[in-house]
Formats: sequence, C-alpha cells, structure tokens
Amino acid sequence: MKTIHTFIQSKGVPNQFVYSKAPIRNKEMTHKFTLVTFSLATLHSLKKPKRLSLPSPPRSTLTHSRMAISRALLLPLLLFTTFLSVYLHHSTADSYSDSDSDSETSDLVTELLYLRSQSKSGVIHLNDHIVSRFLTSTKTPRPYTLLIFFDAKHLHSKTELHLQDLHTEFSLLSSSFISNNDASSASSLFFCDVEFKESQNSFALFGVNSLPHIRLVGPNVKNPKDSEQMDQGDFSRMAESMAEFVESRTKLTVGPINRPPMLSTNQIAFLGVILLIWAFFFIKKLLTKDTFLHDWKVWLLGAVFVYFFSVSGAMFNIIRKMPMFLVDRNDPNKLVFFYQGSGMQLGAEGFAVGFLYTIVGLLLGVVTHVLVRVKNRTAQRVVMGVSLVISFWAVRKVVHLDNWKTGYGVHAFWPTSWN
Repeated sequence: MKTIHTFIQSKGVPNQFVYSKAPIRNKEMTHKFTLVTFSLATLHSLKKPKRLSLPSPPRSTLTHSRMAISRALLLPLLLFTTFLSVYLHHSTADSYSDSDSDSETSDLVTELLYLRSQSKSGVIHLNDHIVSRFLTSTKTPRPYTLLIFFDAKHLHSKTELHLQDLHTEFSLLSSSFISNNDASSASSLFFCDVEFKESQNSFALFGVNSLPHIRLVGPNVKNPKDSEQMDQGDFSRMAESMAEFVESRTKLTVGPINRPPMLSTNQIAFLGVILLIWAFFFIKKLLTKDTFLHDWKVWLLGAVFVYFFSVSGAMFNIIRKMPMFLVDRNDPNKLVFFYQGSGMQLGAEGFAVGFLYTIVGLLLGVVTHVLVRVKNRTAQRVVMGVSLVISFWAVRKVVHLDNWKTGYGVHAFWPTSWN
C-alpha cells in the first residue's frame, strides 16, 4: 500500500484522488486498486502541458489554457472514477458475503462438534432453542445431517414401548459411528435426542404424535415434517438395523457396532480365579464319583426345567423382551396377565401355559414309570383316574385360552360310523 501511494504522489496526483489507505485484503483487490490509481495518475498527467521552446504567452493566457484543460478532463475523470468505485464496491460486497456465509456454516459445525464432545456417547441433547438454531434458522443446504431420537421419560414405565432399550441402542449407534469414522466423515452426521416435556414445540414442529420415533433430517430439508421417519421394522435388530437405515439414506458407513463387554476385565479375572479354585475341588470329587452330576435327582430336575423352558415360550420372551404383565389402560391399579389377541403373548401367560403342560407331562411320567411298579391294583386305579382328570382339566384350560385369544374353537367330532 505504501508503494502504491508513493507511486501516486510521484505522478503528481493530489491526495483527494486516493480512495483509502486501508490495507488490501487479497491479491485481486490489489490488482484492481493498482489499476485505478494507475489510471488516475495517467489522466492527471495529461493536465500538464508539454514544454516547448516557444515564446512565453502572457500569464493570463497560460492560466486560462490550463483551466480549460482541467475542466475538459474533469467530467470524464469523475465518471470513470465513479464507475470503478461502484464495480469495486460490488465485488468486495460479494466476496465478503460469501466469506460470511462460509464462516457461519463453519461455526454451526464447530458448535455441534462441541456439543457432541460434552456427551459420553456422542448423542447431542436438543431443546426448542437448539432445534431452531441448527434447523429452522439455517439456510439449506446445511453441511450436516441430523438423526433425532424422540423420547419421553414419563413413558419409560411402559415396557411395551422399549424406549429405554431403543435409546441405549441409539447411543451405541452414535458412539460406534464416531469411533469407526475419521473427523471429516464424523462431522457430517450428528446423533441427537429430544425429550417431550422439555421440547413440546419441537414435537409439534416435526408432527410427532407416537413413540418410538426417529427422524433423519437431511441437508436439503427445509420443513422438518418433510424429514424421513425410520420405520418400525428398522428397530427389529436394534442398533444393527438402525445402522443399515443410516447407511442406505446418507451413503455414509457406520461400521461395526461396538458393544461393551458384559463383564469388565477385573470381573473376568476374579471369576477366573474362583473357577480355578473350584475346579481343583471338583476334579477331586469327580474322581471319587461324589459330585452332583452323579445324583439322579439333579438330572431329573434338569430334565423338568428344560421341558418347562421349552413349552412355556421362555425363549420367545427373551428374544422379544416381552414383559411379564401390563398395566390396564382403563384402570391403572389393575394388572393384565393375559393379553387378548394373537399378535402378542405376555411372559406370565406363557409361564401359565407351560405350567399346565408340565403337569400333564409329569403325570404321564408317573403313570408310565412309577405307577407300573405299584403292586396294589386299587392304588393304581385311583392314581390313574386322578391323573386322567387333572390332565383333562389342564388340556381344557389350554384350549379355552387359545380360543379366547385367537377366536378359533376346537370341536370334537364323533366317528361317522356311530351316527
């Protein structure tokens, strides 16, 4: 800048032609400013008459000639200067506008990264103000995508919704995505949650009226209601199915789900020491055939347990994480142990049916393996009669329950030859 100003003064341009002495921000502005000052210096130099070896005219004539030249160049000079000033002003304004826009989007990403760092799992907790800050008040396209989990703490007691379990899986998905991706990829997708009582306006903004609910807000989404909802089928395999949904919609790679181990390193070491000590005494008793594995009662109880576990639907309850009972919607003080409908089975209902099946199975075992050893015929007949009555009652209860749940009845048909 100092060099340009010195060049202007060397050409004899007055200081009022110099626009500003502020520092030039970039090379493009420097070239433009140099062009203007060079043009001004050239035009100003034209006002100076060439020196010729002629007789000096009278002083009044020379003064009048110089004034005439200055007036003739003044108007074009002013027009030229105004045109360049307007051009430079618009170019600088556009440059500053683009710079401010890039700076704003960069600030938004920086804020999201900071909020993510405050969470252990990387899930950002939103409220109405933060939703407005990063969604409704920003221009599209945004440099990030948000995956939002809608939660309601007052509904955590309703185990059929599985809100706590789904939120835990959502947190695992977030932490796995951050750990499996580099900084550039991890800064393009952020996992968030919002709570109903804290942010009811946000629920209304997205049009959420049922839970569980997860929304994916892409960079080009202007209206939050137009964001994509995760289907119920994407919850079936918890974090793994959620990861497939994210990868199919965002073209990003989540990577393997990093689940924490069930036992810590210290717990595993402690159990290992206990197991070694117990193994020493167990081997000693095993050699002497004095262990519980040599007791027939243990095998009998084990067989009954396996049978009950198989017919009671316990594996179904574990896989589906079914509750033992539900709270009656019409009367919160009542509990529902039997659910009417073929699409759902409660834990208590399965155990009740398993108990009836186990009774029939045990009675059948008693009749075929124990009763045949009894010498008294009267005792055999009494036990056989009681076993048949109890078995008939148990099977009838199972059939009645199936008829009540599904609406299908079981009917007996006599042989056609009896008609």
